[in-house]
Amino acid sequence: MTRPAISKPQRRTQEQRSSEMRVRLLDATIDCLVEYGYAGTTTPRVAERAGVTRGAQVHHFGSKTDLVVAAISHLAQRRTEAAMRELDRFRREGDPLAAVLDFLWELHQGPLFIAAMELWVAGRVDRLLAAEMAKVEPFVNNAVLMSVAQLVPDEVDRKVARDFLYTAMDALRGILMSDFIDPDSDRARRRWARAAAHLRLAAESVLPTLRAER
Repeated sequence: MTRPAISKPQRRTQEQRSSEMRVRLLDATIDCLVEYGYAGTTTPRVAERAGVTRGAQVHHFGSKTDLVVAAISHLAQRRTEAAMRELDRFRREGDPLAAVLDFLWELHQGPLFIAAMELWVAGRVDRLLAAEMAKVEPFVNNAVLMSVAQLVPDEVDRKVARDFLYTAMDALRGILMSDFIDPDSDRARRRWARAAAHLRLAAESVLPTLRAER
């Protein structure tokens, strides 16, 4: 009997290995931003977290600035992907306005939002960092806007809905920022529920279609 040929596992190319190492370094950068903050995110610490040598890290990113700037785009992509994943949980919501508000809350939970906050605050005094953040934030916001558009009826005024969404995100981010000082997730959730109730009243006054869908 002829034995079937056993295919050997395909070896990764140098380009694939290099790409994978970059992703490990960028993911490790985000982890360090969450755990140590921007000031505590150092290149040796990132290399250790990624499980690579300092030489390998320097080969891909010569400085902390290079590393963080690349991490910004990586973070934007991950935040956008998270938005699309969360969207599926709310598509069948019978109350589109409640779906939008719940979607925003879920989207702002977890390490990706915390890492983004660290970079926003650091960008206040680091103009290079601020410039890079300014490039990618519209990309993330547009992804959120497009996601939310799928949760509301087609006849809803898109400009009014967009303005409402930005107001809701501003309120939510303020609540979550204040929670960093004295963490209490239950209190933050209650504050968002209170804010969401006011936002609902405001939305229903300018978006009657949403009120009719309740």
